[in-house]
Amino acid sequence: MEKELLAIIYEKGFKLSPEPTFKLASGRLSKYYIDCRIVTSLPKAKYLISQIILKKIADLDVVAIGGMETGAIPIADSVSYGSYLKGKEIKSFWVRKNAKNHGLKKWIEGEVKRGDRVIIVEDVITTGKSVLEAIQRCQDEGLEVVKVIALIDRQEENGKENIENQGISVETIFTLQDLIHFPPNPNEGR
Repeated sequence: MEKELLAIIYEKGFKLSPEPTFKLASGRLSKYYIDCRIVTSLPKAKYLISQIILKKIADLDVVAIGGMETGAIPIADSVSYGSYLKGKEIKSFWVRKNAKNHGLKKWIEGEVKRGDRVIIVEDVITTGKSVLEAIQRCQDEGLEVVKVIALIDRQEENGKENIENQGISVETIFTLQDLIHFPPNPNEGR
């Protein structure tokens, strides 16, 4: 399943340029761009993501999975739905970038409560900033963050290490190097 998912990410979401032309959320320019939003919109990718992550968290006693809007939403929803089909319900939730300014003024959307053990998911880790924000919001609401799982670690700007320095285990399914070295010649067809 991992190879199938990597092929989809490579084909649909991986872009490269001979010069650093892609502006990242951190503001830095890169030769590589990974668009997981297009990938997580695809039914087959959603299925593969759900099955891969469910295997990784099978032995963890968690009640919910989620992360920062918007990248984590389709990942968490896919895993939640996949868990239901397997007879073990894991709820999904998402963390707002800004608190809702009306109604209940919540930071976290979904049915989670103080004391719940949760997994944080992310599409791509670069600096780890959005994951760290999601962790902080979850902890502020009394959730226990058990682990972080990301589809891809760019292996730049110490993102994974920045998260692990907060005492949270991080597991990634792929790295930027997996994408760079996926085909024998990554420049073919690009």
